[in-house]
Amino acid sequence: MSANKNLLPKQIGDAHIRLLRIFRAVIESGGFAAAEIELNISRPAISQAITELESLMKMKLCHRGRAGFSITSEGEQFYQATMQLMSSLETFRSQVNAINTELVGDLNIGITDNLVTIPQMRLTKALSTLKHKAPNVVINIKMIPPIDIETQIIDGQLHIGIVPELRTLPGLNYRKLYKETSLLYCSDQHPLFNQDLDSISDSALSQYDAVVPNYPQPVSIKQQQNVLNATATSTDREGIAFLILTGRFIGFLPTHYAERWVNQDKLRAIGSHTRSFSTKFSVITRKGARDNLILQAYLDALESST
Repeated sequence: MSANKNLLPKQIGDAHIRLLRIFRAVIESGGFAAAEIELNISRPAISQAITELESLMKMKLCHRGRAGFSITSEGEQFYQATMQLMSSLETFRSQVNAINTELVGDLNIGITDNLVTIPQMRLTKALSTLKHKAPNVVINIKMIPPIDIETQIIDGQLHIGIVPELRTLPGLNYRKLYKETSLLYCSDQHPLFNQDLDSISDSALSQYDAVVPNYPQPVSIKQQQNVLNATATSTDREGIAFLILTGRFIGFLPTHYAERWVNQDKLRAIGSHTRSFSTKFSVITRKGARDNLILQAYLDALESST
């Protein structure tokens, strides 16, 4: 059997790590064009980096051209290995931070969409406290779906996440954060807007198109939405707001997120006393993770925030 020549050099330096980071960004962005924004470098520079990496590895990692972008089978395996290496590097940084009393390094946070308008602002206050205490800490925020936050916490890509309480995974620690209230809304362009919105029956509501989330939700919340005539879905609350504001759909939104349009009399709640639900949010971290002073400092700031 011939020796496998598809190996990185025995000593991996900054230049190799840079190529791997570019490769990861290209794969996660779905192509060179989208990766330009993520990496803030030109497409030719990205292409040159991938070509250099493929030459170094002596394998084809991805296809690009008129037919579009796609990852090869070898590229998929190489991507998984790259993610393991990045996770190991992050673990190394965390271990060093635990030794060094000076707070220097990264804090990687995953947050569910549209929480910035929650009045309590505990996340914002805690970030401010951390940055004041540790000005050299680099804060990296990802706005991604809850299931991706859970996955990336477990595999070490993220240090901390903020997610709705939909389930409890054995590999995660949970700390209660706060809860939000959601109401059913219609816009000023909708036929229901000028009606008595507190007396509309379920059968009357079912005559109108509605937008509902296509992400997991507790049974109690789904029951509220089952009475609606769901003809559209959205992966996040911003998409739901877009469709409600067309005047063609009704749908549930968090009250803190809808408030800007309510104050402008562009949205009104339908049956605010009977058609509502609460969503609890928690802070999650990985069980068994090594001590990380930066993470602990942020958790302490969250605990003390009000």
